[in-house]
Amino acid sequence: MAEPTGAERVRADAAERGLDVEIIERPAARSLEEAAELLGILPGDIVKSLVVKRSDDTYLFALVPGGRKISWPKLRALVGVNKLQLPDASRALAATGYERGTITPLGSTTPWPVFVDETVVGRRVSMGAGEHGRSLFVDADALIAAFDATVADLSDPE
Repeated sequence: MAEPTGAERVRADAAERGLDVEIIERPAARSLEEAAELLGILPGDIVKSLVVKRSDDTYLFALVPGGRKISWPKLRALVGVNKLQLPDASRALAATGYERGTITPLGSTTPWPVFVDETVVGRRVSMGAGEHGRSLFVDADALIAAFDATVADLSDPE
């Protein structure tokens, strides 16, 4: 039996969590603004799913909206560690089963803890869908509830 595609893993995990997601095909974009325009949404409604490595080789997901970046001091304080980093592409793939640009906590090969920037609360957002050329739309509050995610101020403007 063939391995499920990234989008199939996303759909299966969402269904298991009772989470309503919409996955669409989309053309490649050269910038956040272009991607938002193609999707018909605001740049801040595109959420980056960043996989973050702890010093003990465990990971977490940090979900940060477009136009913002991880605040490392805020995230370290929230997690209670001295060191966090973005892993290289091969480690990110090994940790999640997804290539960079497609990463989402949904369907990750390992269910790492999810931390969500407070600015996405109450919004319908777009994020990676497990495959290049696809995006998913989801209610951020439902996503937060489905993962029992930690919501906090963990970003700064870019």
